[in-house]
Amino acid sequence: MDLNFTPEEETFRQEIRQFIADNLPEETRRHMSQLRPPTRDMVHQWVQALASRGWSCPRWPVEYGGPGWDAVRQYIFFEEIQAAPSPDIVSFGTNMVGPVIFTFGTEAQKAHYLPKIATLEHWWCQGFSEPGAGSDLAAVRTKAVRDGDGWVIDGQKTWTTYAHRANMIFVLARTDPHAKKQEGISFFLVDMSLPGVSVRPIQTIDGDREINEVFLDNVRVPASCLVGEENKGWDYAKFLLGNERTGIARVGMTRGRLQMIEQLAAERIVDGRPLIEHARFRDRLTELQVELKALEMTVMRVLSAEQAKGKPNPATSVLKLVGADMQQRMTELYLQVAGEDAVAWPDQDGTGPNGIMGPDWADAAPAAYFNMRKVSIYGGSTEVQKNIIAKAILGL
Repeated sequence: MDLNFTPEEETFRQEIRQFIADNLPEETRRHMSQLRPPTRDMVHQWVQALASRGWSCPRWPVEYGGPGWDAVRQYIFFEEIQAAPSPDIVSFGTNMVGPVIFTFGTEAQKAHYLPKIATLEHWWCQGFSEPGAGSDLAAVRTKAVRDGDGWVIDGQKTWTTYAHRANMIFVLARTDPHAKKQEGISFFLVDMSLPGVSVRPIQTIDGDREINEVFLDNVRVPASCLVGEENKGWDYAKFLLGNERTGIARVGMTRGRLQMIEQLAAERIVDGRPLIEHARFRDRLTELQVELKALEMTVMRVLSAEQAKGKPNPATSVLKLVGADMQQRMTELYLQVAGEDAVAWPDQDGTGPNGIMGPDWADAAPAAYFNMRKVSIYGGSTEVQKNIIAKAILGL
């Protein structure tokens, strides 16, 4: 069953596809089709191409530099660029802090930050989680103390994705230590070149270093870096997380990779016949494809409801929960197709893998599998999402 799009929406889809064909380098597409993370240069080059068309902030209204697309066109856009596959737009800027700024920020903040987000002059990362405040985000201990015409921030953030690439970080910090946990937090915009900001990479299970610890030691920021009202940061954080979970389902990405997996399985010979002809594998693949269609329709309903009401929908937790599960199951299929070629074979001197025993795409399968274990944790763990669904949707 296909979603019904109008002729104008189908024309828009073709426009997106043509733009991708004309502007996405083949090297980048091939690199990402193997579920390898894009390099910094790949991301920057792609965002610059999108910005030249006014598409680098697809969810923004026209008055703030976005295309002003409705929910359907936003969905089509993300589906196509994820399926291409192309590098993700840096969502910490476009989908997270950008909407916070144009919804709650001052006119001066909008004028200063939004254009730089659109062109990736400002590469943002998210300073929320801490060693003692992950799923319980309201337990943040990073503090900000008013000092004259500015603030002094001290604390530690962790699991900060792309902090090693970023030059800006938005930070939740406690500004009233005597208030209830959710009521004493403020939201700050911090330049990472300021004295006292340092970054330490964390190696993850897949061998990459995309996440980091960020230390803020006596970092002085001007008063203009406070977003909205003092001690209202928890409200802005909930708004931001709602936007994050809407896009975190990654329907287009999962669809594109399932198509790749189906093609590889048709070529992969196991026990004398293509893997796609093995009933158990085919059943798992078909089950994922059917569930993906259901997720796609749910995403559309949630986006339409958000657009009508003008605020995040708690149903985004459903998207996060189901989307994370599907991404993980997709990489399990990818690993199954790779089979023994996914094993890292050592060189003759035992110094490390040489990759010549299998194709490049198979070499990438283990890292993709391990990397996707994170999706049921970041953006709110699976357990937290279930609690939100129980309370906000089911009324339990």
